Amino acid sequence: MTSIRAGLCSVTFREFAPERIVELAADAGLEVIEWGGDLHVPPGDVDRAAHVAKLTTDAGLSVASYGSYFRAGIDEPLTPVLDSAEALGADRIRIWAGDLGSADATAAYWGTTVARLRAAASEAASRGIGLALEFHSGTLADTAPTTRRLLAEVGHPALSTYWQPTVSASVDVALAEYAALADRTTAVHVFSWWPEAERLPLRARDALWTRLFAQAQTAAAPPRDALLEFVPGDDPALLAGEAAALRAYLGWPERRRSGQ
Repeated sequence: MTSIRAGLCSVTFREFAPERIVELAADAGLEVIEWGGDLHVPPGDVDRAAHVAKLTTDAGLSVASYGSYFRAGIDEPLTPVLDSAEALGADRIRIWAGDLGSADATAAYWGTTVARLRAAASEAASRGIGLALEFHSGTLADTAPTTRRLLAEVGHPALSTYWQPTVSASVDVALAEYAALADRTTAVHVFSWWPEAERLPLRARDALWTRLFAQAQTAAAPPRDALLEFVPGDDPALLAGEAAALRAYLGWPERRRSGQ
């Protein structure tokens, strides 16, 4: 039985209130939710964060992480983000490595971003919270080599990374990217976009997800969470089927809920 938790990113359904998202996640047999900081849990609104935390735990679910939009700007404060994460009960915050792709970044930009990430990781660690990079285009963490460089140059144990399949990458390329980051990956964003940004069911890329999770579960440090981030057509009626596919990839019984 896998120890990787199956969950949902609340940004999958931005238009829904937290109450509805909790209901959908619980009904789909998921365990955890990553709450987004754009709409559902705004940074600095600790009352809102505490309310969402209670909704989550009352439904028998856990908070996986706080999905922030902190981009490591020189004067960008992290404290409101940490306040909300703490009130939410999240011990990990997803962050972004700047707002430039690595190919466009100067040495000076690298240096200031690394310094800001190091300070942010130190501030977060002082409150018992880890930070994890979004593995995404348009940031310094847009390839496996640049993400590893960033982690090495920041050099702080509180900083890890997420992983998700690079858009248009073949199965073999995506798996090689994951392998290069596996020892520092704490969560996987799970979706099937192919060949570009067309949102397909997970099973449309069975070869990717079957091999990815077989690889992840034998890693020295498996990711803690596998989080559904998109569903085809943003249709909540499809979540149950996508969650069932994810549970199957993780080796769960046909229907398992948190605590069962």
